[in-house]
Amino acid sequence: MASVWLGRYIAADHTMRASIRQAVRVRAGWKRLAQMSGLSVTDKMPTALASWTADADKPPKPRVRIPALKVKPDRFGVIVRANCLPKVGLEEFQKAARFLADAWRCERVSVQPDGPGRVLIRGVRVDPLVTPTEHEPTGKEPEDLATWQLGVDEYAQPVAVSLKDVPGATVAGLPGYGKTSLLNRFLCDCAPSPNVQFAVADGKVSKAYEGDYADIMPRLFAFVGDDLDEANALFKRLVKLSRERSASIGHVLGVKNMWHVGPSDNWPLTVLIIDEAHTYFRDYKGSDKESKRLAALTAENARLVEHLVKKGRSVGILVILATQKLTGDAIPTFIRDVCPVGLSFAQKTAEASVAALGEAIRDWPDANPMHLQDPAYVGVASMALQNRPGFTRIRTPYVADAHTAEIANISAHHTCDPQTLLDHHAGAYLERRVDLDKAEDTRKEAA
Repeated sequence: MASVWLGRYIAADHTMRASIRQAVRVRAGWKRLAQMSGLSVTDKMPTALASWTADADKPPKPRVRIPALKVKPDRFGVIVRANCLPKVGLEEFQKAARFLADAWRCERVSVQPDGPGRVLIRGVRVDPLVTPTEHEPTGKEPEDLATWQLGVDEYAQPVAVSLKDVPGATVAGLPGYGKTSLLNRFLCDCAPSPNVQFAVADGKVSKAYEGDYADIMPRLFAFVGDDLDEANALFKRLVKLSRERSASIGHVLGVKNMWHVGPSDNWPLTVLIIDEAHTYFRDYKGSDKESKRLAALTAENARLVEHLVKKGRSVGILVILATQKLTGDAIPTFIRDVCPVGLSFAQKTAEASVAALGEAIRDWPDANPMHLQDPAYVGVASMALQNRPGFTRIRTPYVADAHTAEIANISAHHTCDPQTLLDHHAGAYLERRVDLDKAEDTRKEAA
């Protein structure tokens, strides 16, 4: 075993060698540290062998038992698995976490259950939140389109959220802190699959080549800039798709909810990304004709996007809204508050943090996005995860423009308008439905 560790140590780089030395110290000092930290138990019952060989005038001494450990080093620190003992369980390990962090020279230590009678201890020597990471897309079709890989948490554990039955997601944060890179990773990871199609409305540019989505353009079936009329036309187009999918889903898929069978190349998950979303919902003031027209247009945009968020889930439409602040004047609350997935990069005010993550963020000050304004936290976001209490800070990786362009080009042949696919598979059925609806309306008018 020692020769194996030595071989790994010689082959490792500087960072990994530090983690291997840390793992050796954890193993070597565990027997003493466990007793000092209250992670031991005294067993007064002698073993069978001790009972047979003990002197009648001198009973066997009680034994001190400590949990057994398995230690594995990685680039950020150590992963330790331990068994529990009577009176030394999950709660005792969690109470001792701060002592373990000091003794193991870790930035922080977390303790989570690892199955019946076992705990998983994660100790990070290097803070993952201030360690920039990069993501290089593989170009391979993802195994599960319903899972959005976000990055790693403060203990360097992978973080993902389920998009199954999710109608919408929100991404907030100051400019330059990671919103676009997060969305680029999502696009690059999903683009190799023909079972997903993308449309983008980018409110900070007029033309696609000017903005952050220029490199991904070959993989988008639709793109609009800050022109409100063009955006309105795109939203209407997707609402029409939503309604026609709803009318034909039983005929085409045989179910009432697309997620019961999952996305397919004939019925792809349709993702609408609305970046700088406040552009399309701004409340225009003024009594002149143009101001009134624009105010009516943004009000209709809000109504159309509300329809997509509230009614698009079961037919396979997902809306992702990104903006700097998620306050009600940027995105209407009747849209924002029905998006179950939300995360926020750095924010300047408490109001913006609450708007992005809800009132509960006030009870978790360590995770408040107001504390992420340091340049070291570019790419770090806070969110409430679906399977964890409270809020979690996440380091999202940077995705280079060159990788985005490469993935878009090699997967461009998958790009297709979902409306065209629907017309091909359900066009005749929808036409019959329209004729029947007209006949029914005529009958009602005559009555």
